[in-house]
Amino acid sequence: MKPRPGHPYNAGAPLLFAHRGGARLAPENTLEAFALAVEQWGADVLETDVQLTRDGIPVVIHDPTVDRTTEGEGPVGALTLRELKKLDAGHRFLDLEGEPSRRGEGIRVPTFEELLAAFPHTRLNVDAKAPEAMPLLVEIVHAAGAEERVLLASVGEQGRADRFGYRGPTSASRRQIQLFYLLHRLPGASRWRPRTDALQVPLDWEGRQVTTPRFVEAAHRHNLPVHVWTIDDPETMRLLLAWGVDGIQTDRPDLLARVLHEETGRALPPGSLP
Repeated sequence: MKPRPGHPYNAGAPLLFAHRGGARLAPENTLEAFALAVEQWGADVLETDVQLTRDGIPVVIHDPTVDRTTEGEGPVGALTLRELKKLDAGHRFLDLEGEPSRRGEGIRVPTFEELLAAFPHTRLNVDAKAPEAMPLLVEIVHAAGAEERVLLASVGEQGRADRFGYRGPTSASRRQIQLFYLLHRLPGASRWRPRTDALQVPLDWEGRQVTTPRFVEAAHRHNLPVHVWTIDDPETMRLLLAWGVDGIQTDRPDLLARVLHEETGRALPPGSLP
C-alpha cells in the first residue's frame, strides 16, 4: 500500500507550535501572545481554540467559561460578543515571575476572524472546543481562501471538519487516534490508516505512554506526521526530536526555539539573540 501524500501544511518539520500562542509568556489565546510567538520566537504554527458566543460568533478561547483567564464569570456561550469584548483577557495571566503583569492593558478575547486576518501568512492549528463551531469555521476559512494554512481539529467525531466539506488539513479525532494506537500494536493490522493529515497526541495519557518511537515509526510508514502536546521541558523536547516527531506544541516557544537551534541547526529567532 502506497502512503497517502502528505499535506503541504506539515512541511518544514520539526515544527514549533506555539500552544495558545505560548501561554506561559503572554496571556493565552490573545493577539498579543500570537504576535510575540511569531515575531520573537519564530513560531511555525499558532495553536488555538474556539468557542461560540451567545450570538454565534467563533471566538478564540480555550475554556467553556471566562473565569480562568478574565475577571468575568460564567459560560462563553452566555455572553454576546459585545459583552465578551468588555473583559480583560490579561487579567489572570501570571508571568514567569508569578506576577499579574498584563492587567489593564486592554487585551481582549479575539474573534477567529480577527486572528485569521491578523496573521495572513502564518499557519494556524484550530481546535473547535464547541463542535457546533466547526461548520462556521469551515465557512470562514473557505471564504478567506486560507484552507491551505489552517488545520481544523476536533476531539469528537461529530465535530470533524471533513464532515462539513472542509478542503484543508485536519488532525485525527480521539477515536481515530485510539484505533491507530491499538491496531498498530497488533500483528497484521498495520495497513489501517485514519483519513486525516496529522496525529496530534500527548506524550502520555491517563498513566499510559502514547508517544513512543514505535508509535512514531508506525505513523511515518503511512506518511502521517506526529505532533506532540504540550511539552515545556527542554529535555523532553530533545527526546521527542530524537524519536523523529514532526512537531511539538509548547507554552514555552522560547525554550523550544533554543532546543531546535541546538538539535537541528535551526536559526535562532530574534527573541533568543543577544
